[in-house]
Amino acid sequence: MSNIDDTNIPVFGLERDTFGRLVLTDAEGERHVGVTPVRAFPLSAPGEGVSLVGSEGRELVWIDRVEALPPPTRALIEEELAVRDFAPTLLKLHAVSSFGVPSTWTVSTDRGDTSFVLKAEEDIRRLEGGALLIASAHGVQFRIPDVKVLDRASRKLLERFL
Repeated sequence: MSNIDDTNIPVFGLERDTFGRLVLTDAEGERHVGVTPVRAFPLSAPGEGVSLVGSEGRELVWIDRVEALPPPTRALIEEELAVRDFAPTLLKLHAVSSFGVPSTWTVSTDRGDTSFVLKAEEDIRRLEGGALLIASAHGVQFRIPDVKVLDRASRKLLERFL
């Protein structure tokens, strides 16, 4: 684990190498190639609790709050997390193939229109604050931050599965 300075911010350097991999230089000056940022609480507190994990799977640095980092370091971490945490937000539910499972859902997301297969009702997880997380058969996680914000027709289709 990295040392922490008197402002309680981990002391480290972060950059990309010529291959696009993240390279962490720790407080002792040791370079770690192929570092991966991992959120501790990706849904409930995405900006808090990020671990920088080395290529061997060991935590090298713990970051309490990403926003406390210098802008260049924060940008590198956020870029890497955006790729890792691909979870489209479901905006509208157009149709479902059947009200049993498996069923094919046709939806609009913040990334465009798509369809996916819901294998089991257990693939719909309730989160705090009225949010849902829906896992497709291919492992893509679709988020609904607040079910009440969906249009009435979408809510009616979704209620059959809850």
